[in-house]
Amino acid sequence: MRQIIAAVLATAALACSTPAAQHNPLSGWKVRADGPETANAGAAVHADARNDSLTLTTGPAAIYYKPDMKAEKDYTVSATFSQLKPTPQPQPYGLFIAGADLEKDTARYTAFLVRGDGRYQIAQWNHGTPKVIVDWSAAPQMREPKGVKTSNSLAIRALQGAVHFFIGEKEVHQMPRADAGLDGTAGVRMGAGLNVQVDNLSVKKFP
Repeated sequence: MRQIIAAVLATAALACSTPAAQHNPLSGWKVRADGPETANAGAAVHADARNDSLTLTTGPAAIYYKPDMKAEKDYTVSATFSQLKPTPQPQPYGLFIAGADLEKDTARYTAFLVRGDGRYQIAQWNHGTPKVIVDWSAAPQMREPKGVKTSNSLAIRALQGAVHFFIGEKEVHQMPRADAGLDGTAGVRMGAGLNVQVDNLSVKKFP
């Protein structure tokens, strides 16, 4: 396969910084790394999952998801991301929706990403190839008087025929639902070499 699936990784448990942890902190999660060179991507992931918080120190770029986390019909997918350490070059992280065939070469999903220089991007992956929908654009709400915020809340909200993308309370983009992708798996996408804490990742469905 051109792209590698690393599922529920026992090696990640060994990398966990909590000595008392006797179980795999990524239990129930799957990891799909980019590119054919990342066969051991999972072994490079240091993970700590506690309550509604997941802290990742990543190897190569990858998506992280639970197969039963489905975003269907009208919904909001949201989480708060905190970059714990800077990187030499800005690396992206954020949410994805409309995931399908995630364990196959035909995988596809739509990602809403931010990075440490206060910018956001929307891109789609189809058969492993990314297509940029919104190129890296400034997000003023990611800045504060002393510089770029280290924590930002992201949300993707699908209502009827449109999908809306929020950073904090501000909508930064919307697009037709057919263009963003239909129902599917939701999760997070992380760039390479990041140390990021993800809090309160959830899918809220509307009646």
